[in-house]
Amino acid sequence: MGSSIKPALELKPLEDPLAHLPCSTILVYRKGQTIYSCEQPTTSIYLVIDGKVKVCRKADDGRQVVVDIYQADDFFGESAFLGPAQRPELSVALENTKLMTWTIAEIEDIAARRPRLAIALLQLLVQRSMEFGSRIESFSVDNIARRLARALIGFSERLGNVAEDGSVRMIPLTHELLSQYVGTSREIVTHYMNQFRRQGYLRYSRKGIQLHRDALKEWLRHVPSEANRPGERPAGSAA
Repeated sequence: MGSSIKPALELKPLEDPLAHLPCSTILVYRKGQTIYSCEQPTTSIYLVIDGKVKVCRKADDGRQVVVDIYQADDFFGESAFLGPAQRPELSVALENTKLMTWTIAEIEDIAARRPRLAIALLQLLVQRSMEFGSRIESFSVDNIARRLARALIGFSERLGNVAEDGSVRMIPLTHELLSQYVGTSREIVTHYMNQFRRQGYLRYSRKGIQLHRDALKEWLRHVPSEANRPGERPAGSAA
């Protein structure tokens, strides 16, 4: 009698773009320096060698919306494939940063000779598309407190270091940056950051954030999503 149990699907290893890219020009940016903008578009993609970079888009009302924060071994700037007219983006060094860069023409030439590079970049874009999909879902169903909690957990998983007591320490993230990421005002982010601090989920200062990630995840599991409370502004409303 044959078994009805299907074999487990094996996860296919992802291609590493760096395995197909030659070393290239290294650029150095100071903390706060603009890497590219709507007024100074780029025709390149970037790899973070050291440091951290914030990528933003500008809303119709002029406010910034944080797309993501990138650190060592992360690629960014892939929207350059669409040309400057389709790329209303701004990227800024959050700290002193070193980047390696390839022009889009170079990438296209290498991909023509090494098709696995194209597969690697496609996999990278699909991963990011799935992450953005989860973020859009959170915007649809979560209130601001839950969106902020998810943002802190996500940043801690990518940007943090686990301490001996199990908490996670990460770089200082300003309330302004967090508000641009979760789609609200700085004042409301400050309100919930203070609330999380009083409840013991985190500590923060100008030196960094210490997050009790497991406890905050447990809070997410037990606190239902609900409509914005009085004083909260849904994403896209005026600050």
